[in-house]
Amino acid sequence: MTTATADRDTERRRALRRMKLLATGLLLIAAVVFAVAFALQDAYPWLGYVRAAAEGAMVGALADWFAVTALFRHPLGLRIPHTAIIPTRKDEIGESLGEFVETNFLSDEVVATRLGGLDLAGAIAGWLATPANARRVVAEVSGGLTGIAALLDDDRMREAVEAVVRTHLVEPEWGPPLGRLAERVLASGGHREAVDLLLDRLDDWLAAHPEALTQLVSGRLPSWLPSFVDRLVDERVHVELRRFLSDVRHDPEHRVRQALDDYLADFARRLQNDPATIGRLEDAKARAFDDPRIRELAASAWTAARTAAVDALSDPSSELRHRATAAVVDAAARVLDDQELRASLNARLGDAALHLVSTYRHDIASIISDTVRGWDPEETTDKIETQVGRDLQFIRINGTVVGALAGLAIYTLATLASSLF
Repeated sequence: MTTATADRDTERRRALRRMKLLATGLLLIAAVVFAVAFALQDAYPWLGYVRAAAEGAMVGALADWFAVTALFRHPLGLRIPHTAIIPTRKDEIGESLGEFVETNFLSDEVVATRLGGLDLAGAIAGWLATPANARRVVAEVSGGLTGIAALLDDDRMREAVEAVVRTHLVEPEWGPPLGRLAERVLASGGHREAVDLLLDRLDDWLAAHPEALTQLVSGRLPSWLPSFVDRLVDERVHVELRRFLSDVRHDPEHRVRQALDDYLADFARRLQNDPATIGRLEDAKARAFDDPRIRELAASAWTAARTAAVDALSDPSSELRHRATAAVVDAAARVLDDQELRASLNARLGDAALHLVSTYRHDIASIISDTVRGWDPEETTDKIETQVGRDLQFIRINGTVVGALAGLAIYTLATLASSLF
């Protein structure tokens, strides 16, 4: 219980005590008036009216005192049936209250009507459009994600990531989907740029390393040939090889390109239909993912990714936080400017809220009954009496006043009737 709540309860108890003293004081005054009027009414007949009013006031005060007291406890400690209603029927009251809330406040009609008149998307977007509010939201979300990341066990997360990768990436066959992808790439001609790039890199490498062919050709010539012949052969082979690469590079219909296209198309078909090719690919995949170095690389990648994410989320001046804030502000501004988008979001929010209420209506209402059921009977009585007891004391006061008027009216009518008959 907060300090403010405790202070309010203390003030309510003081007000309750004052009202109880007032109601009891009126009863005592009525009793004194009755006693005086009863003793002197023979000498002063008009005091009969006073006595009747005081008598009615006492009856009304006592009856309403009994009614109010019976709600919270047994009057005078006597276990009269149907008294101490709240402590003895606490659980039933809690269930009735929960059922009342569920039926009258959480019904589909009430929720739909209430949400239909609200511009939730506009209100949220208007609040988020302020950069300070957007930064606050991003900071809260970042703090929550950082806290979650701190709770994660690295070993378990690595195992979970590995399990997900194996289930969705490693275990399915790669051959058929890769074959279908290769067919689409070949059909679109997208592989030609890759071939051009490969030829360009190979030509650049040959230009930068002319000595790479020194032993490849001349090293296989007879040793008795003069050295200048070796050089001429090497240079000629180097020039012809670069010319050949240039021809392939600039001729889209070159036979080498066609041969490469045919090979790739055949390989794509075999990836989809040839069990031997698919099997070799699966074996290579299994060896790669079972290699301890691959697993170590995955573990280090997870650690690095988590560290980078935590650092970016924890730093208020990080680029990630700035971009997230800007994205939130931009999204909010778009919602405010686009009436159709805002209406769509309101409809979605309303449907989501209605679904949640419909699904968890009983669970929400059961919070009330479960909470009341867990209260101590005396604590329950004290809580309810503190909240409403002061107003109930007005019943006693009103009963005293109404009883006095009723007693006076009855006595007056009886007196008039006796005088007439």
